[in-house]
Amino acid sequence: MTKSADKLFDRYASDYDIALARGISISGENKNYFARRRIEWLRDCLLHLSFPPRQVMDYGCGTGSSSPFILETLAVEHLIGTDESRESLEIAMQSHKSERIQFLLIDAYQPSGELDLVFCNGVFHHIPPAKRADATDYIFRSLRSGGLFAFWENNPWNPGTLYVMSRTPFDRDAVPLTPPEARNLLQAGGFEVIRTDFLFIFPRILNWCRWIEPLCSRFPFGAQYQVLCRKPT
Repeated sequence: MTKSADKLFDRYASDYDIALARGISISGENKNYFARRRIEWLRDCLLHLSFPPRQVMDYGCGTGSSSPFILETLAVEHLIGTDESRESLEIAMQSHKSERIQFLLIDAYQPSGELDLVFCNGVFHHIPPAKRADATDYIFRSLRSGGLFAFWENNPWNPGTLYVMSRTPFDRDAVPLTPPEARNLLQAGGFEVIRTDFLFIFPRILNWCRWIEPLCSRFPFGAQYQVLCRKPT
């Protein structure tokens, strides 16, 4: 993120959940449904790779919504939540107190090639395109050799996603990345792309259809997508 994004999220920190709920209300779900499902999907990907992460970063963690799901579902030993919004981090520290979590401003964490996994959701569309390579490099340098980066973004090929973003105050001026743009960015940053998955096709009113979502995950229908990639050994 940039200083302008940092100020944007400082403004919305206390009302973030309200603003987000307004945007995603058409899905019939709340933020916890999406946060939990992303981490469950990532867990299954990691199990398939026999990759148990111990040291993890949530890059652009905001108010820490994903923190409890990362701790519980991935069973990590230590989680570092980083963000450029000081106000958001203060809320995260108040809401998620644990000896296993540390919340830091991005500039306060110095990449040292020690992390097993970096998770990132919906952050890069707030980073100006000219600055995205720097953010990718920061993450690359934070990971150990063989470490994984779970890159989640909103899918601009999904009309529902664009509508939700238009209803969410802090997303209206964001510049989303298409899946090919995301993969190209990550590969240019030195990562090896392992897989791309699309999730969140059906709203709650059609939740009886959700059992087929895993079967459709390779097709670009979902509201969000994950690019899972690896730092070469």
